[in-house]
Amino acid sequence: MRKYVFVVALLLGVFAALAGCEKTPTPNERLADYVKAWEQEKFAEMYQSYVSASTKKTYAKKEVADRYKKVYRDLNVSDLNISYKPLDKDAYKNKEKVTVPVKISFQTSAGKVAYKDKVALVKEKRDKKENWYVDWKPDLILPHLAKGDTIKVSEQNAVRGEILDRNGKALAQNGSVYQIGVIPEKLKGADMQKAAGLLGMPADEIKQKLDEDWVQPHLFVPLKKVPMEKKDLVKKVTSIPGFSSQTVDARVYPYGKAAAHLTGYIGAITGEELKKLEKKGYTAESVIGKRGLEQLYDQKLRGRAGEKIYIEKQDGSTYTVAEQKVKNGENIKVTIDAELQKKIYNQMKGDAGTAAAIQPKTGDVLALVSTPAFDPNDFISGMSSSTYTKLEKDPGKPLINRFALTYAPGSTIKPVTAAIALDTGTTTAAATKTITGTSWQKNADWGSYKVTRVHANNSPENMEKALVLSDNIFFAQTALDIGADKFAKGLKGFGFGEDIPFAYPLKASQISSTGKFSSDIQLADTGYGQGQMQMNILHLAISYTPFLNSGDELKPNLLAGEKTKVWKHAASSKTTREISGMLRQVVADPSGTAHAANISGAQLAGKTGTAELKKSQKDQNGKENGFFVVYDEKNPNMLVAMLIEDVKHRGGSGLVVNKAVNLFR
Repeated sequence: MRKYVFVVALLLGVFAALAGCEKTPTPNERLADYVKAWEQEKFAEMYQSYVSASTKKTYAKKEVADRYKKVYRDLNVSDLNISYKPLDKDAYKNKEKVTVPVKISFQTSAGKVAYKDKVALVKEKRDKKENWYVDWKPDLILPHLAKGDTIKVSEQNAVRGEILDRNGKALAQNGSVYQIGVIPEKLKGADMQKAAGLLGMPADEIKQKLDEDWVQPHLFVPLKKVPMEKKDLVKKVTSIPGFSSQTVDARVYPYGKAAAHLTGYIGAITGEELKKLEKKGYTAESVIGKRGLEQLYDQKLRGRAGEKIYIEKQDGSTYTVAEQKVKNGENIKVTIDAELQKKIYNQMKGDAGTAAAIQPKTGDVLALVSTPAFDPNDFISGMSSSTYTKLEKDPGKPLINRFALTYAPGSTIKPVTAAIALDTGTTTAAATKTITGTSWQKNADWGSYKVTRVHANNSPENMEKALVLSDNIFFAQTALDIGADKFAKGLKGFGFGEDIPFAYPLKASQISSTGKFSSDIQLADTGYGQGQMQMNILHLAISYTPFLNSGDELKPNLLAGEKTKVWKHAASSKTTREISGMLRQVVADPSGTAHAANISGAQLAGKTGTAELKKSQKDQNGKENGFFVVYDEKNPNMLVAMLIEDVKHRGGSGLVVNKAVNLFR
């Protein structure tokens, strides 16, 4: 037993001796650990484990750890780097205090901050152990910061760039609107109902705004923004006791519904959007483009806000830590002709459809229209949830951007089929086909399926006459004559299966869902724009540019000043010259499907089309879309491709011809 006690005592003595000999960390080691915690933003650990007793006596945790956290968050500090040269042993041997020069740098929302400072470390004994601790001071947070100083941030918002058309007219501009609001203490219940009716917003929505935490009885509570031209409405609302108006800055869209899908609108950034854009300088307060050109060119339009981080000293003087000068957004000038955009919209208003107008000799896009539409100014004014729900449930689907979608092009594709047939040597312009009746099938393998046509021309028919009469059977047979491989290759030569080289994102046109033909029936149907063929309205327009440019299909331009470029050499100049003459006859020939466009003062040429949307050949209730692609041979400065949905029993493609031709009068 005595021997056991002796051994235990001996071991305890050894442990005590070892503990007494435990090595004290050097100031270099302690500073390295402190800097590591600093760069990892472990501010609570820095305060708790590394700062000196005198620091804790002078500064509470909230003045160090909590302030670090708040400052770094508010200033968006990133890329923190602290560097220093370790002390030589002689510099701290037998010393109770040392000073280490450091270099500190980091990025902030106002730019880079880089400065030199000194970190003092003192030797202290805690829990019978000696160690080095940082004698902290405020200027380790920001240069020149002292106890009692205030850190301030001032911001200057950038002016958003405007969107201008080719002639300098504003599609989106910075203007003014009326801000209608109410002073709660002057409001009466019945008056709220009356104002709600005039403003087109539910009374419950006004009540909800009045119940927000910040509202005081005497304060003006904003309710809705109203365009400057609605002075009569403002006068009526502000005649109600308690209601008044102010003039405030706002984004304004002068062409409203006519250009809504093209311009888009701006709005407050969402949390989901911020996650994607935070690294690009966006903040929770950012306003961004939500659709259209506003979204497409947001980076250029928004500019960069100015920001200044500075320290206000106790004596009132200031020290600037970092400053980023404001950079206003760029104006964006596009190829669009705003008045033409409006003119096309007014022709189509009341119908669902889309249109593209281009300058066929340069590729400049003059108009992109989608109807019906919404008014982008309503989104700026503060659209109520009930109004938005009404838009969503509208059977005309005004929120859908139709010029970004694809449709079966119907007979408007026949000139392309004709060009491929001529270029591949499948046929000649003079060659004829004799077709009898209004329906046809290749052979009995087609079962009950037949290709049908409207006009039963039983005499020999050449390509021009087939285009004039829009003969589906002629072009179904022509596609079969060309063959699947050559026809697919020819369509790809016109840009099918590729993204259109255009800044605005548009759905690519397709030959079929697989890019190939699964059967002779599908091949035949594709020859006259049915089957699984889908085409974007702008692509349809530019697919006619080879007929005016010796076979060159032009790249569509959106930004003003873009150079004319060839996207595809789609066909030979001889072929396209022949097709162009045929397109003139579609209008000039009295039997032509577009003869209504044969107006005086112009030599219009083009092609009509009707695309059937049937579930099967027996479907009698399927809808039809009507098309017309048209340009003036005598003055080829505008080519229009127009589509109107559901033209069955409303004149078919003739309805589209009558609307499109007015653009050339």
